Amino acid sequence: MGKVLIAYSTHEGQSAKVADFIAEVLRGRGLDATVSDLKEARDASPAGYDGVIVGGSIHMGKHDNRMVEYVRSNLEALSAAPSAFFSVSLSSHGEPEEAESYVKNFEEQTGWRPDTVAMFSGGLPYTHMNFIMRHMMKKIVEGKPGSMDTDTSRDYVYTEWDGVRRFAEDFAAQLAPAAS
Repeated sequence: MGKVLIAYSTHEGQSAKVADFIAEVLRGRGLDATVSDLKEARDASPAGYDGVIVGGSIHMGKHDNRMVEYVRSNLEALSAAPSAFFSVSLSSHGEPEEAESYVKNFEEQTGWRPDTVAMFSGGLPYTHMNFIMRHMMKKIVEGKPGSMDTDTSRDYVYTEWDGVRRFAEDFAAQLAPAAS
């Protein structure tokens, strides 16, 4: 059985949901998937894993520093094993060029060129935000393409779960020859 580490960083929790979903798909494919929140386990070493997936959200225009440092610290191991990266952002919902620029910036910051990259839409957890953040996010999304929701009395999820499933299944297929 192949072992996969899924290391992620999240702000509002959508990247954690994506990481957990990926793990379930991989487990369904017979792989042993370990999910690790970089906020809790910054030193989650990729050593001993047959493949590694790293992912996280965009917050204030960039990926979390914990994730950037994690990749820099583990660059050699990440480059040696089958690897993938996922980025979660509202930009993926309506502004794919902007989402791509975030990934390109992350690759430049870290020097890592994963085998596979995916960009997933995030969510708007208005009810979990404080008053100022809720109204700031509403103002931001009012001007964005992609029909973002502005009713701050509820939460919205834009993640396309079939795309996340395909990403995980493709990674499992890529890993199968290496794990045997």
